[in-house]
Amino acid sequence: MVKIRLQRHGKKGAAFYKIVVANSIDKRDGRFIENLGTYNPNTNPATITLKLDRAVEWLEKGAQPTLTASRILSYKGALLKKHLNGGVRKGAFTQEVADEKFAQWLKEKEAKVSGKVDSLAKSAAERKAESLKAEAETNAKKAEALAAKKAAAEAAKAEAEASEEVAEEQAAE
Repeated sequence: MVKIRLQRHGKKGAAFYKIVVANSIDKRDGRFIENLGTYNPNTNPATITLKLDRAVEWLEKGAQPTLTASRILSYKGALLKKHLNGGVRKGAFTQEVADEKFAQWLKEKEAKVSGKVDSLAKSAAERKAESLKAEAETNAKKAEALAAKKAAAEAAKAEAEASEEVAEEQAAE
C-alpha cells in the first residue's frame, strides 16, 4: 500500500520533516517514491511547502495519507482540490467553477494565515513595549534609591565636617 507520510530530519529537539510518498512496508526514514514537500513545525505558524498538483495526483491514484499528513494536505488544500476534481469527473460542475472555488478558498486561507502572523507580531511588539516600560520603572526606582543613598552620604559627610569645625572652634577657644 502506498502512503503519504512524514520523514523526520533535523537534530534532536528541532525536527524537520519531508512529506513523501512511500511504500507502507518501507522504514519511516528509508526509501521513498517521491518527495512532495517539507514541513517545519519549529516556526510559528508552521512552514509548509507542498507540490500541490503532485499530492492531488497521488491522492487520486489511491495513496493513503497518515493522520498528520492528511492534516497538512487539508491545510494546504490538496484534499479539497481532490474533492473538487471528483465533482468535475462526475459532471456536477465544470473545471472552471472548481478552479474558482479553490482560488476563493485559497484566498480566504491566506488571509487567515496572514492575520495570525500579524497578530503574533503585534503581540510580540506589545510584550516588548511592556518589558521596556517595566525596565524603565525598575531603572527609575534604582536611580531614586541611589540618589537617596548619595544624599544620605553627603548629609553624613556635611554633618561630620560641621562637627569637626565645631570641635576645632571649641579647641581654639
